[in-house]
Amino acid sequence: MEQKVNPYEVQGKIDYDKLVKDFGIKRLTKSDLDQIKEIAGELHPYLRREIFFANRDLKWCLDEYKKGNQFFLYTGCGPSGPLHLGHLTTWIFTKWLQDKFDVDLWFQFTDDEKFLFKNKSYEEIQEWTHENMLDVIALGFNPKKTHFLIDTKHAGIMYPEAIKVAKKITFSTIKSAFGFTDSNNIGSIFYTAMQTVPAFLPNVLRKEKRPCLIPLGADQDIHFRISRDVIEKLGHKKPAIIHTKFMPPITGIEGKMSSSSAGAAILTTDDAKTVKKKINKYAFSGGQPTVEEHRRLGGNPEIDISYQWLRYFESDDDKLKEIYDNYKSGKLLSGELKVIIIDKINNFLAEHQKKRKNAGKLISQYIYK
Repeated sequence: MEQKVNPYEVQGKIDYDKLVKDFGIKRLTKSDLDQIKEIAGELHPYLRREIFFANRDLKWCLDEYKKGNQFFLYTGCGPSGPLHLGHLTTWIFTKWLQDKFDVDLWFQFTDDEKFLFKNKSYEEIQEWTHENMLDVIALGFNPKKTHFLIDTKHAGIMYPEAIKVAKKITFSTIKSAFGFTDSNNIGSIFYTAMQTVPAFLPNVLRKEKRPCLIPLGADQDIHFRISRDVIEKLGHKKPAIIHTKFMPPITGIEGKMSSSSAGAAILTTDDAKTVKKKINKYAFSGGQPTVEEHRRLGGNPEIDISYQWLRYFESDDDKLKEIYDNYKSGKLLSGELKVIIIDKINNFLAEHQKKRKNAGKLISQYIYK
C-alpha cells in the first residue's frame, strides 16, 4: 500500500526519510539532543530511541529558553471516540517536557473538528470530550500550568484570532493540502484556522512574546505547514514543532493505531483480560512458524509488534537491548515476548485507570477560565 500521511488518513509502511523530505522538516540531530539534555538533565527514552525524530525550529526555541524567554507547550486531542495507547504516547512525552522545563501547556480539544468530520452528533462529541479529558488528566499534568481549550466552549476568545488566520489562507490552499473537494462541508474548510490559534493565543491573552513548542504526530504537521507563515504575518513568531513517529497498530507495522479498527488498538479503558486477549490474538509476530525454527533462525524484532511496543513501555535501555538480542538469537520465543509486553501494558493501565477514576473531580481545575 502506498504511503499516505495527513490528519485524516495514515496508510502504508511509513518511510520517515521520505516524510522528512516531503514535509520539509529536519531530523533531530545529536546537537539538538545534547541541548535538550543540557537543560533537562536527561533524555526521554522516546528521544533516545528516535520515536520523536524530527522538528521545525527547535534550536531557536531552546536558545530562547536559555536566554530566559520560556516557551509554552501546545498539543491537543480530537474527541470522537475512546483513546488508545498511541494517543497517550505524545502526551506522555509532553508531560515530561512540562516537568523538565517547568512550562505551561495549552491543550486543545477540537470538538468542532470532530463534529464537522465525523458522522456523530454534537452531543456525542461532547460526551467524548469529557471522556478524553479524564485520560489526559490521568497522565498527571500540572493543573496550575495546564489549560484546556475546548473549541466550541472557548470560541469567545478563539474565534476573533481564527478569523485573522482564515483571512490569509485561500480555499485553493486548503483544497490542495487536504485533498478536499466541492462536497466537503464549509466548516471543514475553515478548521485549520482554529487549530492554528493556540500556537499564539497565550501571547495574545497575556500580552507576551513567548515561543510555542508543539509536540505532535507527523500526520498533523500539514496544518502548521499552511499556518506558520500566516502566524508570522500576524506579528507572532512561528511555533517550533517536534514530531513523533506513529505507534504501529497491533496487526502489523503499517499505518498507525486507530480506535475505529476492531481489535487493532489497546484502549485506555481495556481491562487486563482484554489486553491479554488482544495481544495474544492480534499482535503481529516476527517469530518463526515453529519453536524449532525459531530457536535455530531467531525472530525479527523490527517487525514484531510486541517488541516495537516495548520501545514505548520499557524505559531501561539495557533491558530492551537484552530482549532484542534474545529474541533475535531465538533464545526468547514470540509467546514469551508477548507475556513481557502484556505485563508492561497492564501495569501501566492499572495505574492510569486508577487516576482516571478520580479525574472527573479535577476537570474544572484544568479548563481555562
